[in-house]
Amino acid sequence: MTDATSSMGFAHFLTHADGVAKFILITMLIASIASWYLILTKAVGIRIMRRRSMKFLDFFWNAPSLDEVAQHVEANHPREPFAHLAYHGLVASRHHARHGANKLDEAGSVPDFITRILKRTIDEDTAKMESGLTILASIGATAPFVGLLGTVWGIYHALVAIGMSGAGTLDKVAGPVGEALIMTAIGLAVAIPAVLGYNFIVRANRLTLSRLDSFAHDLFTFLTTGAKIDGQITAANVAPLKRA
Repeated sequence: MTDATSSMGFAHFLTHADGVAKFILITMLIASIASWYLILTKAVGIRIMRRRSMKFLDFFWNAPSLDEVAQHVEANHPREPFAHLAYHGLVASRHHARHGANKLDEAGSVPDFITRILKRTIDEDTAKMESGLTILASIGATAPFVGLLGTVWGIYHALVAIGMSGAGTLDKVAGPVGEALIMTAIGLAVAIPAVLGYNFIVRANRLTLSRLDSFAHDLFTFLTTGAKIDGQITAANVAPLKRA
């Protein structure tokens, strides 16, 4: 009995797993690698973005004029949401002042045009920050059920094997059933980090977008109160924004 019990375990389970069980294990492994990759890359990206944002905002609020800001964002390509928003806002203000409303996309007053550009830029940054979150949420939601499927499949085969052997004692039942429960544990081990990582990233993005929205209101005020922009920013230097 002791020898039989000691032979049970994860290695024994892998050895006797059929194609379906191995497929489920491989799927869970891929899901775990994907979730940890997204969590780590997003966490590092958020940290870098925050540092760059603080640096830009410190420069922005201490700049003597929008002209200084325009020259700064022209010389340093925007690599974080706040500088990106300021860049497009300054481009929109200068472009409309020079060329007016020559296209339907530019129709309306200067405040209307700047509002559309700022909103479009925020939508673009939001899409970038939320990339990959659907995968992370899907892994967190489905991994426990995939693990449960593996458990059910393992218990089914264990009971079939026990029935065919004709030995229904506790020691013969507990071992195979216990091995099958490993799949549920694996599912939870994959899902828990994915859910925690998803919640952390969503909260960080929500804080960033809240501050970005507040900054957009301030920037809009500066751009529509007649502040002069003499920098060398031109509309040709900015990549076209994706339409919402």
